[in-house]
Amino acid sequence: MKKRVTLSFPKRVVQMPVTYRLARDFNVAANIIRAQVAPNQIGKLVVELSGDIDELDAAIEWMRSQNITVSQALGEIAIDEDLCVHCGLCIGVCPTEALNLDPQSYKLTFTRSRCIVCEQCIPTCPVQAISTNL
Repeated sequence: MKKRVTLSFPKRVVQMPVTYRLARDFNVAANIIRAQVAPNQIGKLVVELSGDIDELDAAIEWMRSQNITVSQALGEIAIDEDLCVHCGLCIGVCPTEALNLDPQSYKLTFTRSRCIVCEQCIPTCPVQAISTNL
């Protein structure tokens, strides 16, 4: 089973090797989609956790016991067609190729099923046409 979650770490827990502990202690793989972690600052990770449902639940419970805030990441990317100028800048940062330019019309196309909501496209858009509802 897979679950996409957002982890928020208090300053004192940022140094803890969380992904290592998930793999070693719970047999849960953590695919890091987005990370914002620095020493002595609040950290944030968006990860896709994979493993047996019981092991996932135990891993999430353990993280919460370590004062790590775990929230389900259920949002998705939204593109405002009225604002988009189809410049293609977002295409270069999309790791799954969910964003493309149509070769005939040069209009931006978005394949929602390929999107992993990494949010890398959001700050790249010069007209702020891309957002998320996370």
